[in-house]
Amino acid sequence: MNSNTSQKPHKKNFMKTYTKNPTTVLSRWTHFVGVSRKAGLTAVLPLFLLIAGCKKDDTVVSPTPIAIPLQTTVQATVNLRSTAGFVILAGSLISNIPTSAITGDIGLSPAARSFITGFGLTEVTGTIYAADDISPAGVPAMLTAAKGDLTTAYNDAAGRTSTDIVLLAGNLGGLTLTPGLYKSSGSLEISSGDLTFDAKGNANAVFIIQIASTLNTTSGRQIILSGGAKASNIFWQVGTSATLGTTSVFKGTIMADQSISLNTGAIVEGR
Repeated sequence: MNSNTSQKPHKKNFMKTYTKNPTTVLSRWTHFVGVSRKAGLTAVLPLFLLIAGCKKDDTVVSPTPIAIPLQTTVQATVNLRSTAGFVILAGSLISNIPTSAITGDIGLSPAARSFITGFGLTEVTGTIYAADDISPAGVPAMLTAAKGDLTTAYNDAAGRTSTDIVLLAGNLGGLTLTPGLYKSSGSLEISSGDLTFDAKGNANAVFIIQIASTLNTTSGRQIILSGGAKASNIFWQVGTSATLGTTSVFKGTIMADQSISLNTGAIVEGR
């Protein structure tokens, strides 16, 4: 998302090209904190393998389990400040293909209201704000502050370090992540299996996933919460774009530098 705040953006160069997928959201920072979607949604912003083999006798060989180390460093939550009330907060475009169900506020800045498209009268339970709103008074300033808070939250998540950080790569399908800090130097995907977050009985446990590039889920994949884990305590810091596949079920807050796209039937449980 592009933001006309005094804070420096996380990056200087931002992609402004639309994808061929008709459900894409572009803008400098895009922030999803709780979306339930029954159709495609896009927010644009310039500013988230276990393989079973078979022998010749067709006997299935179970994949070798991947052990995720338990972390002892406790991560504090990412403070979203004034962005916490927004379901979607973007910089240059929010585009919807009906019909959807969205609970919470939507904000777009510095782009104007004309760049919020495709929403019917009953699809959003909340208020839609844009940078050129003149009523109620103070909306432009409120959105500028929220965009600044989003930049701060993104940089906080991206800058977290830990002595026992766990490195991730490739496909997260089939894994179980416990509380702590995770980092990928490339792209991550959730495919060929669901991803589980296990809080180990601690309802306040925080999970932070740092992703240098893209985050993708394939059709029908789910994120499962266990052991008291909460979607509101999961933070996905995505270096470029996040794309959620058809009918996938996603949990957590996505803070993406370039875009977030939800395909038909995708659901996000955020805050």
